[in-house]
Amino acid sequence: MSTTASATPTTAPATPAETTTPTEAAAHFRASLRFHTDVADVAAALAAPGGPGFVLLDSRSTGSWDQGHIPGAVHLPTALIPAQAPALLDRAVPVVTYCWGPGCDGATRAALALAELGYQVREMLGGFEYWVREGFAYETSRGPERRDADPLVAPVAATCGC
Repeated sequence: MSTTASATPTTAPATPAETTTPTEAAAHFRASLRFHTDVADVAAALAAPGGPGFVLLDSRSTGSWDQGHIPGAVHLPTALIPAQAPALLDRAVPVVTYCWGPGCDGATRAALALAELGYQVREMLGGFEYWVREGFAYETSRGPERRDADPLVAPVAATCGC
């Protein structure tokens, strides 16, 4: 006699063919744009006259920071945010968080920690990985570096248009 348990989910996972109403979709994507920004928009803001209007926060470890970080970013590992954010960050200035890349949720955890402390916060999608892959300059413990844009993630000879 077999005693294999049957695990039936209470709700089936969504398939690509399943949709929401246009109104639900618009609300979701409108909210998403309020909480996220991307590498190209951050780069443009950092280069804008008068500054970006936000603090860019690298939430990774010191070893990761030394390996490479975005120029002008503040380094504050996620675990240190509750103790050190009040001394480093002004609650009146929005914060944009980043970590390694899309496979890491460190920027999300950092954004949550900051929001719980009363900061206005957004997450930079793509993280440091996409900053480098899109060809933007970065700093390491050895000095400034820059790689050519990866044609899989950034237009080589034109603008994205999105």
